[in-house]
Amino acid sequence: MVAPPFSLHELHTNKVVSLADFKGKPVMLTFFASWCPDSMKDLHQKNQMFETMDKDKLHFLTVNVTGREGKADDGPRFIKEQNYQFPVLLDEGTKTYDAYRCMGVPTTVLLNEKQEIIATYNDKSSFIDIMKGVSHLV
Repeated sequence: MVAPPFSLHELHTNKVVSLADFKGKPVMLTFFASWCPDSMKDLHQKNQMFETMDKDKLHFLTVNVTGREGKADDGPRFIKEQNYQFPVLLDEGTKTYDAYRCMGVPTTVLLNEKQEIIATYNDKSSFIDIMKGVSHLV
């Protein structure tokens, strides 16, 4: 299945980022909400991965599901408090989250270089399982 396209504002730069910008490279897309303990743990592990990964081989994007936050600035405030530097896209409510048929947070979606969804991991998936999926991409 081809991944649903999106264009969302990036938190750190306020630039609009589109999925189409990453055509030709695999992408790991993680949907999160700041109040969720599973999201907090997942983002901590993925931040460590982001700091050491080869960013030419895999693009890592997160999507703050603003429609699942208590207040609009909860996600951005959490990211700044944690000093996470990975790209954070701000969903338009739950529009992108819904387009990817997410059922909870965190949800991680792996896309191949043709922007086809090759795997989806829900909130019960382990970081190890996700990394095994990534190993088939890069």
